[in-house]
Amino acid sequence: MKKLFLIACLILITACQPVANAPTPTAMPSRAATATQTSIPFTDTPQPTPTPEFTPTPLPRFFTDEFDASPAGWDILQAGSEATPTIRNENSHLILQMDAPYNWVYAVYGAQDYEDIRVDALFTNQAGSPASIGLVCRYSEKEGWLEYNVSTNGTYSLLYGNWLADGIADYFPIMDGSSNLIQPSGAAQEIGMVCSGTTVSLLVNQTVIRNIDVSRYELTNGKIGITASAFENVPVVAAFNWVRVSEPHP
Repeated sequence: MKKLFLIACLILITACQPVANAPTPTAMPSRAATATQTSIPFTDTPQPTPTPEFTPTPLPRFFTDEFDASPAGWDILQAGSEATPTIRNENSHLILQMDAPYNWVYAVYGAQDYEDIRVDALFTNQAGSPASIGLVCRYSEKEGWLEYNVSTNGTYSLLYGNWLADGIADYFPIMDGSSNLIQPSGAAQEIGMVCSGTTVSLLVNQTVIRNIDVSRYELTNGKIGITASAFENVPVVAAFNWVRVSEPHP
């Protein structure tokens, strides 16, 4: 059984300069919700049988998870609507499915903490509803985290999230923009996030679309993760084909 932390989120997204020659998209809605703590299992994961002689294999630091089996080391967090999302493995994909509006789901790799790190993922928004899907680095319950979201309307954003109190979080928009590299719903999309020193680099299809100085947030290490958000239109079915965690390129 994974731990599920339900977060109250308040976010105000402000516009930054768009990428040149990109279309002018419709902004995604702001977040404002409350929730309570519960637990959500992976639907295809049986309860393990404890065995005193069993010594678990240490979870890797750098890896590519192709989700051929139930994920190991990932913790599920939810915010927004209290409706329970569906988390499952299906056809070698990790599915984050939200059937209620204003629902945000995270899968955080809890086995390791990282300083400089690169996270890449390939996903598809299968349901066709407008959605925001992304990556997390330097996640810490105490200090906060950095979150890169790509929306199916062609926009992207970088956010700083931090806890205000138990069960209450606040998101501060660092920057946002738009890119014609971002694919619509139904198309496979590859994104990447490099957290190195005081700089975060945002990638779409192996192309850096923005480098951002994040020194003011003073986040030096933490966990990585993936995320998907449903707004007023549902369902949202974010299907992650793989997630790769690696050292940043020199």
